[in-house]
Amino acid sequence: MSVLVEASETESSNTQMAVHEMHSEDYERWDRFVHSCSEATFFHRAGWKNVIEQAFNHKTWFLYAESNGVIQGVLPLAEIKSFLFGHSLIALPFCVYGGIAANNDAARKQLESAAIELAKKQKVDYLEFRNMKPLHQDWPTKDLYVTFRKTIDPDIEKNLLAIPRKQRAMVRKGIKFGLESEVDEDIERFFFAYSSSVHRLGTPVFSKKYFHLLKQTFKQDCELMTIHKDGVTLSSVMSFYFRDEVLPYYGGGTAEARKWAANDFMYWELMRRSCENGYKTFDFGRSKRNSGSYSFKKNWGFDEQPLYYEYQLVKSSQIPNHNPSNPKYKLFIQAWQRLPLFVANRVGPFIVKNLG
Repeated sequence: MSVLVEASETESSNTQMAVHEMHSEDYERWDRFVHSCSEATFFHRAGWKNVIEQAFNHKTWFLYAESNGVIQGVLPLAEIKSFLFGHSLIALPFCVYGGIAANNDAARKQLESAAIELAKKQKVDYLEFRNMKPLHQDWPTKDLYVTFRKTIDPDIEKNLLAIPRKQRAMVRKGIKFGLESEVDEDIERFFFAYSSSVHRLGTPVFSKKYFHLLKQTFKQDCELMTIHKDGVTLSSVMSFYFRDEVLPYYGGGTAEARKWAANDFMYWELMRRSCENGYKTFDFGRSKRNSGSYSFKKNWGFDEQPLYYEYQLVKSSQIPNHNPSNPKYKLFIQAWQRLPLFVANRVGPFIVKNLG
C-alpha cells in the first residue's frame, strides 16, 4: 500500500508526504522512529506485526508516513473477523495503547486518512484507535478503561513507603513469608500461574504459542518473573520494558497465591528490581473502571488516567460492547469457570483470538 499525497501548508513546498505499508526491510527504521517519538509506546513496535499474524492469523497493516525518506509517523493496524464479535480494524488489538504516533500533524492526518480508506475498503464494522489522549471530539468514544502510571523514585525505600499502609502490609507479609523471585527464560511456570488465574475469573486463556512469540520477538524487553516458596510456584508476571518504563502486562497466581500474599510481593519485587536497574516509570497498565484489578491498583496509591478509545463507525451504527460485565456474558463466564483447567486451556485460545 502506498499513497502519495501533497504536503500540508505548514511544510516546505518541495516536501511530499507518502504513506507506505511496512515490510521486513523497514523494521529497523520503524523501531528507531518508535523509540524516538514521544507519542509512541511499546505497542507501536514492529514486532507486533509478526506476533499478531503468527499467534492469531489476523491480517495486519503497519502503515508509516514519510517525507524525504524519513519516517514521520506510524500506525499499526490489525483486522479481526469474528462471527461472535464482529469485523473490526484496530490499532492495536491485544494492546492497551495504540493509534497514531507522529511527529507532526501532516503525518497524522495522512495516516488517519489511509486508515479510514482501508476500513471502508475492507468493509469493517468499525475502526478503533486506542489513544492515551483525546484526539477527535466528534468520534464516538468508549469511557471504559483507565491506566495507572507512576514515577519510580531512585530510592527503593521511598517507593515502599509510598505504598498506602494496608497494601504495604501485604507486601511486608510476602517478604516475611520468605517468598523468592526468579527470572525465567521459558514460559512454563508463568503459563501455569497465569492460566490458573484467568480460569478462576472465567476468562478464556491465550495460547502458549502467543507467549512464546512475545518472548522470542521482544527478547530482553520481555521478561518473565516467577514468585515461589520452597520451590512451589505461586505467581508469575510477564513484563515489557520500553525506554525507561516497565509494564507488567500479563500476570496471575495460583489458588495458593493469596494465602502467601504472592501477587502483592510480586509487583513490589518488580518495582524494586526496576528501581535498581534505573527504570523511572511503573506502568500498572489498563483496567476497567470499578473492576477488581482497578481497585487493586488504586490500593497501591496509583492515580487513574483515562484512556480514549475512539471509533470511526463504518458499517456498524454503534460502538462495540465486549465488556465481561455485559449481562449477556454472565452465563458464559459462570460456565467457563466450571470447565476443567486443561479443557479451558485447550478451547480458550480459539475464543480469545477474536476479542482483541
